[in-house]
Amino acid sequence: MKERLKTIIDRFEHLTHELSDPAIISDNNKFRELSRERSNLEKLVEHAHQYLDFTNRKEQAEEILKTGGDLVEMAHEEMHEINAAMPALEKLILLELLPKDPNAGKNIMLEIRAGAGGDEASIFAADLTRMYIKYAGKRGWATEILSESFSEKGGYKEVVVEMSGADVYQSLKFESGVHRVQRVPATEAQGRIHTSTVTVALMVEAEETQVTIDDKDLKIETMRAGGAGGQHVNKTESAIRITHMPSGIVVHCMEQRSQIKNRARAMQILRTKLYDRKAAEAAAIRSAERKSQVGTGERNERIRTYNFPQGRMTDHRIGLTLHQLTAVMEGNLEEIIEALQSDEYSRLLAEQKL
Repeated sequence: MKERLKTIIDRFEHLTHELSDPAIISDNNKFRELSRERSNLEKLVEHAHQYLDFTNRKEQAEEILKTGGDLVEMAHEEMHEINAAMPALEKLILLELLPKDPNAGKNIMLEIRAGAGGDEASIFAADLTRMYIKYAGKRGWATEILSESFSEKGGYKEVVVEMSGADVYQSLKFESGVHRVQRVPATEAQGRIHTSTVTVALMVEAEETQVTIDDKDLKIETMRAGGAGGQHVNKTESAIRITHMPSGIVVHCMEQRSQIKNRARAMQILRTKLYDRKAAEAAAIRSAERKSQVGTGERNERIRTYNFPQGRMTDHRIGLTLHQLTAVMEGNLEEIIEALQSDEYSRLLAEQKL
């Protein structure tokens, strides 16, 4: 650890020197690349200096304890202080040494779809949407519904929510998968518990430069918007449906009064879905290699159960059960997210043999 941190500090100092070179400053691409690398190392270097200071002080204290003398009591105090602080510092360093997720810092789209269970599934899809939006509000994130398709009972057949803000991807990247609900529907006269499912897909918002779409591959249709948008949207064909023929992906948007705005939004969703599909294929390869489902974006397995009669939520990937379902549905997801992040950190640390 000590030698590795010294190497990192040397690299940081070398980057600092290079960034003052006129030749580097005049090369915008090179300057930006080196600046990004230096910026990524800043926090780690700060911890590394503190770690090396601790190890030096610890070595000096150990030497004093071996030789004895008037400073022994002070050396004992020094050792106690360092041993108390070192584990937390080592954990911070190990986390900084983990491979950086390329999607960290990016905004996302959440696609929530009703699965098995008919009307009850669509109602729970709406419940999950509210849960995520409430959590986003607690985190100070911006949210916007980009597309929505309603069921007859007022739930969602499908909804796409854009979320932007600090750490939005890092916090919600584990939500992709099948969410199962067990409860007595309001329409159930016999009081029987029904089981329904909802699929959540988290997609990293794609930039135009990341996905190339050929216009000839698109089938674009206009139609009159309906549903909860208000009567004004029904007077003109402002709603847009775009089919990407090579992939079969269909997106629709009717949230804006303007057909131009709806088309731009639909194209944004399409780009993100295409980017997500490509990322999911790469993640599936990684998953096969490391035999892990967490964080791969796969949506074919049940990840969580919401049991309303027992008031509990269970995340099956990490075996976490919380008997506070009402609070969870109100957007209090912190304990779940922290547990999933901790599990990921432990796995990554093991893989890196840190």
